[in-house]
Amino acid sequence: MEYSHKKVEKKWQKYWEENHTFKTTDKSDKKAYILDMFPYPSGAGLHVGHPKGYTATDVFSRMRRLQGYDVLHPIGYDAFGLPAEQYALKTGNDPTEFTLKNIDIFREQLKTLGFSFDYEKEVNTSNPNYYRITQWIFQQLYKQGLAEIRYADVNWCEGLGTVLANEEVVVKNNKMYSDIGDFEVVKRPMKQWVLKITEYADRLIDGLEDLDWPKSLKDLQRNWIGRSEGLVIKFQSQNNNLKIPVFTTRPDTIFGTTYLVLAPESDLVKSLVTNEYKEKVNQYIEEAKSKTDIQRQDESREKTGLFTGAYAINPFTNKPIPIWVADYVLNDYGTGAVMGVPAHDDRDWDFATKYGLEIIHVIECKDKSKAFVGEGKHINSDFLDGLNKQEAIEKITKKILEQNLGEKKVNYKLRDWLFSRQRFYGEPFPIVFSEDGQIALIDEKDLPVELPKGAYLKPSGTGESPLANIHDWVNIEYKGKKVKRETNTMPQWAGSCWYYLAYILTISPNNLMDINSEEAQRLFKKWLPVDLYIGGQEHATLHLLYARFWHQVLYDIKIVPTPEPFQKLVNQGMILAESGEKMSKSKGNVINPDEIVESHGADTLRLYEVFMGPLEASLQWSFTGLDGSRKWLDRVYRMIEKFEFSSENNGHLDFIYNDVVKKVTSMIEDCKFNTAVSQLMTFVNAVYKEEEPVYIEYIKNFVVMLSLYAPHLAEELWEKLGNKPSVALQSWPQYDESKLVQNEVTIAVQINGKLRATFEIEKGTNEATLLEKAKNIENVKPYIENKTIIKEIVVVDKIVNIVVK
Repeated sequence: MEYSHKKVEKKWQKYWEENHTFKTTDKSDKKAYILDMFPYPSGAGLHVGHPKGYTATDVFSRMRRLQGYDVLHPIGYDAFGLPAEQYALKTGNDPTEFTLKNIDIFREQLKTLGFSFDYEKEVNTSNPNYYRITQWIFQQLYKQGLAEIRYADVNWCEGLGTVLANEEVVVKNNKMYSDIGDFEVVKRPMKQWVLKITEYADRLIDGLEDLDWPKSLKDLQRNWIGRSEGLVIKFQSQNNNLKIPVFTTRPDTIFGTTYLVLAPESDLVKSLVTNEYKEKVNQYIEEAKSKTDIQRQDESREKTGLFTGAYAINPFTNKPIPIWVADYVLNDYGTGAVMGVPAHDDRDWDFATKYGLEIIHVIECKDKSKAFVGEGKHINSDFLDGLNKQEAIEKITKKILEQNLGEKKVNYKLRDWLFSRQRFYGEPFPIVFSEDGQIALIDEKDLPVELPKGAYLKPSGTGESPLANIHDWVNIEYKGKKVKRETNTMPQWAGSCWYYLAYILTISPNNLMDINSEEAQRLFKKWLPVDLYIGGQEHATLHLLYARFWHQVLYDIKIVPTPEPFQKLVNQGMILAESGEKMSKSKGNVINPDEIVESHGADTLRLYEVFMGPLEASLQWSFTGLDGSRKWLDRVYRMIEKFEFSSENNGHLDFIYNDVVKKVTSMIEDCKFNTAVSQLMTFVNAVYKEEEPVYIEYIKNFVVMLSLYAPHLAEELWEKLGNKPSVALQSWPQYDESKLVQNEVTIAVQINGKLRATFEIEKGTNEATLLEKAKNIENVKPYIENKTIIKEIVVVDKIVNIVVK
C-alpha cells in the first residue's frame, strides 16, 4: 500500500502556511539559531545539491523546536551580483525584476520541500531596506579608519567593465578570463575602496581557537591569513644608493643568498633595471599582468624570470649578487622582494638551476643534488657555523638589529580587501566627494543611498561604473554644497557579511529594525552566536573571513555582544552525478528536484539526501537509492495502517524503543543524520516482528522522530493515529535509562568449536541450566547423541561449547 505524496504534501504545506507553524518564537530561555549559507537566486532555481544542506538544518531545527527551544531558522537571498547585471545589459530589463522573479521560483521550490523556514524573516540584499544597514556598517568601518581609497592592482575585465575578485577569474592557456562571459582579464592599477582587514589578522587567527569548526577549515583560514614572523633585511644596490628591503623568516640562511628576486610590479624594478635589459624586462612585466596571483604561486608551474642587469651586496658576505625579476614573487606580499637561497628552498632551487645561478649550502646535509629543507647544523656561515636553526636565527637577528641592517616584522599573506566594483547592480557607497576631493559621509537619516530606478545602464567606456553615465544621480547638491557621488558600488560579499544579523532584525519580509536600536541589542543578546551553520567548503576563506571581520568590528563598537558570529560550522559535501562527475549544465547531468518531488515526493528526496551518507561526504546520486527511500516510507505508512496498537505496554519493545530514542537524539546532536535514519529503520523492523498489539505511545513517538525527515508523511500519520495536528508542536521523546538494560541474552551453542545453534535466555542464567537447555535443542541433539562428551565449556551470558568424539 502506497500513500499519495502529492495529496499529502500539498495538504500539510497549506496547513503550515495558514497556521504560521514555524514562526520564530521568543518565549524560552533555550535558543537555537540554525543557519544555511545564503543562496544566490539564479534563474536555474534549485538543483538536487541544495536540499542536502537545507534538509540537515531542517532536521536539527525541528528537533530543537520539539525540545522546547526558541528556534530561528530563516532563509533569504544574496540578490546583487553579476548574473543579474549581465542579464540587464543584454535585454535592457531591470535587474531587480529579474532577481525578484528568481526569488519567487526559489521560494516556491523551498516550500514544496517542506522546510521549516520562517518566511516572515526573509530578506534580500538588493532591497533598499536591507542595504541601508549595509551602508551604515560601511560608515562605521570608515569612522574606525578601516576603509580608505588607494591605488591597487586589480583584475580588470574590459568586457564586463568591472574589477573581478580572484575567485571570479579563470585561467586558460596562461591567460586570465572572466568566469562569467569568458572575457579577457588583465592586471591594472586603479583607485579603489579598500577595507583594512589585515588590521584584524591576528584576531581572525586567535578567534578560531574556541570555534566548533572542522580542523581542515580552521587550517584553511590560518593558511589564508598566513601569519609569519621574520625580519626585513636591507640589501644595498651596487649600482646606486637604493636599498632593497627583503622580508624573510629565515635570516639564518643569509650566507647562502646568491641572488635577489623582485616582483614585476615592484617600483624598484624601473629604478634598478639597466638600459641593456630594459626592453625585455618591460615586456616581461606586461606579460605578468595577464596571470592571476594563484597561477603565479603555483608550485608545479615552471619558474620564469629575467636578469635586470643590476646587483646588490650581500651584507654579510659583501659579495655582489644579481637582481632578477620573476612573476612567482608577489608585490603585495612582504616587500615584493625575496632573497634567493637555492640550496635550502625548493622554489629557489628550481629557479637557480634553470638560470645557472650560484648554489651555496649553509646547512649540513648529505644529499646536495637537491634543495635541503630540513634541520641541521650551519656551515659556510662564518659566526653561525655549528649552530642549530633556532640558535642561528637568534644570533643573526641580534647582529642585524645591532648593525641597523634591518628590523623585525610580522607579515601576512592576507591582503586588504578590495571593496570597489565598477558595476551598477550593487550597494552604492554612502559617501560624497566635495569639489576639492574631500570625503563626506551621508547622514544616517538620509540612508539608504538608493540605486537610480528605470535607467538602462550601459558600460561607461571610461573604466568607471555605468552609474557614471547618470549625471543627475552623480552630481548633486548636499547640505548646500555641490558634491559628487561615488560611482563604484560595493562587492557582492558586502550583503552576505552580515545577513545572519539581518534575520534577527527582520520584523516582516525586508522590513528591518535599526541595527543600533535597543530592541536590536536585546535580540542580538538572545540569538547570537549562530549555533549551527551549514554550507559548502567553497566559502571557507573569503565569505567566512569577511563575515568574521565585520562581526569583530561590530563587536568592538558594541553593536553585537559576541566576538564571533558562528559557533558551530559543518561543511556539507556535494551530490555528484551517477557517473561520479560534478553536476553541470554543460554535461547535461543536472537533476531537477522538482521532478523528484513530482515522481517520488518531497519526503523521499529529503530522506534520501541525508541517508545516502555522512553530511560532509561528496556522494554519487543513485535512483536505486532514491527508490529504496520511497519503499521504506511506504513500509512505514503500511505499518500505521495495518498494525493494531494498544494503550497497554507489553514490554516487548522497551529496549529497542528506548535505545533508538537515545541514539537518534545523540546522532542528530552530532549531525550524524544518516545513522539516525538507520535507527528509525531498526525500530520499524522490530515492530514488523511483533505479533501482539504494539504500545501506542512508542508508535506516536516514532512518528515524532520521523517528522524531522519526512514531515508531510509524519503529519498525516499523526492525524491517522487520532491526534490533533501538528506533530511539529509536540515534545521530543525521552528515553528510560532503566529499560536500556537487556534482560535477555543470546547464547551461542558450539559442538567442537562449530556454531550449531543459538537460543535466548534470561541474563545471568547459571551454567547448569545453560548446558541443559543447549543439549535439548533439536538442532544440537544429532551432534551429541551416541558420542562421548570429552569436555563441556560454559561461559555465562555468552557460549556453550561441547567437545565430543
